[in-house]
Amino acid sequence: MARYTGSVCRLCRREGLKLFLKGERCYTDKCAIERRNYPPGQHGQGRVRFSEFAIRLREKQKVKRIYGVAERQFERYFEMAERMPGVTGENLLMLLERRLDNVVYRMGFAVSRAQARQLVRHGHIEVDGKVVDLPSYLVSVGQEVRVAERSRNKKVIQEALELSQRRGTPHWLSVDREQMRGVFSALPARSDLTMPISEKLIVEYYSR
Repeated sequence: MARYTGSVCRLCRREGLKLFLKGERCYTDKCAIERRNYPPGQHGQGRVRFSEFAIRLREKQKVKRIYGVAERQFERYFEMAERMPGVTGENLLMLLERRLDNVVYRMGFAVSRAQARQLVRHGHIEVDGKVVDLPSYLVSVGQEVRVAERSRNKKVIQEALELSQRRGTPHWLSVDREQMRGVFSALPARSDLTMPISEKLIVEYYSR
């Protein structure tokens, strides 16, 4: 699957807010948003007027980039969310939150979702005692996610756990940092997701 390999700081500047794509750097004054809070490119500091379509497109792009999901995969999540009972936009966010790479990041085993995706791909993460190497695996309520025994001394994981103590752990996850494991204890409520996301605009984008 094709994946963006350019500067992730450009993505934050494009969306006009921190997407926390670069781990600890995002919490310092080295963050690109702190230094150049305008879109990249030679016309980035010009006055921009967005159409109704562009506003909805930007919202969809923002959520895609936060969770590190490709275009076609994001469309499939939306189709799944439409078939589920409840509110489509909230269902979409719940599906994205259940991704294994996101859960690993939320539990503090990685400093970013990109790093979490790499840990999963390389077989460092287990779900219910079995190695799962699919970042898109959807974790269910009650399942245990842990760092594999052979990987617990890895420097990147140790550093991520130190950072997570400052970042905090969402209340819908029960995490034991010493044992490097956690349980997906409940689905988060919509109010628990504090990133400035308007999922209604995404639904309107796909309903056009």
